Amino acid sequence: MSSSYGGVDRSHGRSLRTKLGFAALHAGSVSICLWLAFGGAGWPDPLRVKILAGAAVLYFLRHLVTLFVLLQRKVDLSEGLGLAAFMAAFEIGFLLLGTGIISGEATPFGPWDMLGGALLLIGSVVNTGSELQRWHWKKRPESKGHCYTDGLFAYSMHVNYLGDSILFTGWAILTASLWAAVVPMLMTGMFLFYHIPALDRYLADRYGAEFRAYAARTAKFLPFVY
Repeated sequence: MSSSYGGVDRSHGRSLRTKLGFAALHAGSVSICLWLAFGGAGWPDPLRVKILAGAAVLYFLRHLVTLFVLLQRKVDLSEGLGLAAFMAAFEIGFLLLGTGIISGEATPFGPWDMLGGALLLIGSVVNTGSELQRWHWKKRPESKGHCYTDGLFAYSMHVNYLGDSILFTGWAILTASLWAAVVPMLMTGMFLFYHIPALDRYLADRYGAEFRAYAARTAKFLPFVY
């Protein structure tokens, strides 16, 4: 059975050096966000910039947990470099959109920002929480060779991806810029039409009838909808 699905190597392996390099590059982009937010630049919307920098820090901390605790598969150098560049683009891009330099003035905080903050936190909990549930289950000897179908994954086969779509929607809302909507739309489209089909092929090859039964009774992405 091939270990590569959708350009991702699904075979197990530590890839510690690659993961450390990936984390270091991500730390660099977060450092730029913090420098832009707290370095004394006279942004029209300084409070929003600081909140967006905080969102980048939260995402970085979750990324460390994912890389060094939850992720058991190999990470190729090309994957790490590509994702690091993408992370830098949206983290710094979101922050710059939130500075107010386009409009030249601060956007007052209101209900939309409360919604954005709530979605950011909910999506973060759904993504990392579901992955932690699966991680704990996989540590049990009797789980070896079986497909995880419990916890939040009982409601959505790819609930971790759903969590990412939710949190990036909230993050985009916090920029107070419609341009930011491109990122969650692009990410959700990539999940639905590229990553999920490739991952489903891998899971079907690995778990066979057990996965097909799970797929037949469980929503693929959004519970009760799709």
